[in-house]
Amino acid sequence: MVYTATKRAFDIVMCVLLAPVMLLSAVALLVLNPFKNKGPLFYVQTRMGKDCVPFRAIKFRSMTCAPVIERGANDPLETHRITKLGNFLRKSRLDEVPQIINVLNGDMSMVGPRPDFIDHAIEYAETIPGYKERHAVRPGISGYAQTEVGYVESTEGTRNKVAADLHYIQNRSLGLEAWIVWRTMQTVMRRGGA
Repeated sequence: MVYTATKRAFDIVMCVLLAPVMLLSAVALLVLNPFKNKGPLFYVQTRMGKDCVPFRAIKFRSMTCAPVIERGANDPLETHRITKLGNFLRKSRLDEVPQIINVLNGDMSMVGPRPDFIDHAIEYAETIPGYKERHAVRPGISGYAQTEVGYVESTEGTRNKVAADLHYIQNRSLGLEAWIVWRTMQTVMRRGGA
């Protein structure tokens, strides 16, 4: 299928282009983290992937370390844990760049429904209609729900996210992929990350 082959080729090309960004960011963070964001460089979290299969997503760490995740599926983001450097990483979306490793591994794509933390995803799958169906495709670093709905925290917000993700899945095309990439670039340029 032309769409599938083109999408995968785009993923690989984007990963190659973003690899220097990841390496330069990693070097800068290795220097800055001891002063501005003490702790490990990366944050690895188990998330729900395609066909509801768990995988380990990798990001640059933007929050203070915590032994366990205490935030529930519908609790607000723990903004008090986001460091000043972490806030910059999140607003610029640089914290997401290491997920190119997940893309190269085939766990993710550049564009698709954003994967949720596995414990939250299991709860959503049991309570929100259509949630399981949004895992019919590989999750993405960015997606239609991120560009058109934005960051959500409540059950109602998650329902809106699911509706947007299902719209994406039902209307997948190279044109829609290009639109999402363009909208993502706009978000990055105005530092609209969460």
